[in-house]
Amino acid sequence: MAPPRSNIPNPGRTLLALFVVMAALTGVMFLQGQPTPKLGLDLAGGTTVTLTAATADGRTPPATQMDQAVKIMTQRVNGLGVSDAEVAKQGSRNIVVNVPGEGQDRVVQLIGTTAKLQFRQVYAVADGKPMGAAPPAPSPTPSAKDKNSGKPSPSSSPSPSGSPSASPTARGRALSEAMAAPTPTPSGSASAKPSSPASPNPSQLPSQLVPPGAAGGAPDYTGIGDKAVIKQFEQLNCYVPDKRVPGSNDPNRKWVAACDQKEERGQVAKYIMGPVRVLGEQVSDASAMPPDSTQGQSSWWVSLKFKSQGARQFGQATTEAYQAYQMDQSSPRSQIAIVLDGQVVSAPSISKGAITGGTAQIDGPPESFTQTYATDLANVLKYGALPLEFKQSSIDEVSSTLGSDQLRGGMIAGAIGLVLVVLYCLMYYRGLGLVAVSSLMVATGITYVSVVILGENMGFRLSLPHIIGLIVSIGITADSFIVYFERLRDELRAGRTLRPSVEVAWKRARRTILVADAVTFLAALVLYFLAVGGVRGFAFAMGLTTLIDVIVVFFFTKPLVGLLSRTRFFGRGHPLSGLDASRLRKATTRNTTGSARPAAPGRATATAGAGSARSKSPKSQEA
Repeated sequence: MAPPRSNIPNPGRTLLALFVVMAALTGVMFLQGQPTPKLGLDLAGGTTVTLTAATADGRTPPATQMDQAVKIMTQRVNGLGVSDAEVAKQGSRNIVVNVPGEGQDRVVQLIGTTAKLQFRQVYAVADGKPMGAAPPAPSPTPSAKDKNSGKPSPSSSPSPSGSPSASPTARGRALSEAMAAPTPTPSGSASAKPSSPASPNPSQLPSQLVPPGAAGGAPDYTGIGDKAVIKQFEQLNCYVPDKRVPGSNDPNRKWVAACDQKEERGQVAKYIMGPVRVLGEQVSDASAMPPDSTQGQSSWWVSLKFKSQGARQFGQATTEAYQAYQMDQSSPRSQIAIVLDGQVVSAPSISKGAITGGTAQIDGPPESFTQTYATDLANVLKYGALPLEFKQSSIDEVSSTLGSDQLRGGMIAGAIGLVLVVLYCLMYYRGLGLVAVSSLMVATGITYVSVVILGENMGFRLSLPHIIGLIVSIGITADSFIVYFERLRDELRAGRTLRPSVEVAWKRARRTILVADAVTFLAALVLYFLAVGGVRGFAFAMGLTTLIDVIVVFFFTKPLVGLLSRTRFFGRGHPLSGLDASRLRKATTRNTTGSARPAAPGRATATAGAGSARSKSPKSQEA
């Protein structure tokens, strides 16, 4: 009995939806501007950098610290995606990093970044020039607004009559919503009131935020118990390419002087900071987040989550900073500086209360906190700081280790395997074999587009192990078609017509297909997490193609068979269709009796592969 028409899905809609998705993915591939897959280190060469560990006493670093550095660097590479990079220790002081592709300076720099994160309370802040040096020349523009449009000009500097912010720099920085400064940033649109208690002390601000006539005041050094740091602070020049100050990255130092990490409008600030309140080791997770206008975030930012101890320490630090803000809104002690590798990333003022929730945010202006910068920063913070500082000993571009010959050989092997599968399907399944061939073509197309998109967005690169995994998947994909086709032919041998057999066979075959693919995918998943190098790449490729196999079988192969069952060629069982019921019965009889004689009337004949008995009686067939 045929199933109710309402229960039979519309195969045309399913195929249309699949083609729409494929067209969208193809469009994304071309919009990315990269229509070909990226190749790995063994096929296209790449960048090799040697990092040498630098110790304070010049001695050989402990082997445990070197091993830990290799582990952290490997995690950072994996955080960028399956990029087929290699990290290995060489000797007692060197670590060699091989990154596929040329011009990978950004990746190399990210891998070797020490990423020591510290949270310190600010005690003094000033412009980055040495004390007594002339401050940066003010902009000749009389106002920060364009006189014609009335809108702020991007290239204009703050108006001398502008109201200074409660934060020490021009950056809109925040650790959380509680850190938003209550006073507006300098825009030249408001006038300052010197008598207001909320007005900052001119001696505690960088020169770009100091109102006219107030420049030249010395910062307040009250409470700072290290005269050497004060002298270092006064002589410090942050207008140099390398802004790292000696000792600023040492968490054991109670007092440190440091420069702001980035210049803004041609000016940069410098700070004196107190003891470390929270170390980067207390960060449990870090994520790059996109701009969110609902939370006042106009640029990318990094969300931090602290461990339990770090949350308590951060809550205590922000409590003391907020108390300092309540006593004097212009006090630099209301600021908590975020120090990364000895440079201040941001120094927000705690102006809306202590932060005790165990979370924090690092943000900045859109021109500096781009998606790339936020992603890189979150990546290095997520996996922790390197136990040692490293310097680049050498960086070279290397050629491929296997070359085009190996790639050509792998592609030829894959083509031969594909041709053999196609020939077998056409010879054994005849017209139905065209469904298998077209399914393989669709699977190939989806795989190609996926590899290209993954290469552009997560660093996936085709290496020889990946190609081997893709070639092996041809057999895995063909197995799914064979399971369904054999179930369908079994239903025809049992005497059912084609259209209801399509649904009945699918219900029986899909469970087998899902179980087989699930086993393959779990094996690939375990291999991916336990293996390294080329084996890991093989596992990734096999897992990817297994998922694609499920998509193709469910959304292309089965709907296509449903459409073909409505045609005269397949529906009436043409001898060349591969679904001729009479030929299937004769073939079954020949296989079970050893001759071409038809079975005797009423004689039960075993159905090959179905595990059931068939009688000559039509009623018993339907039963």
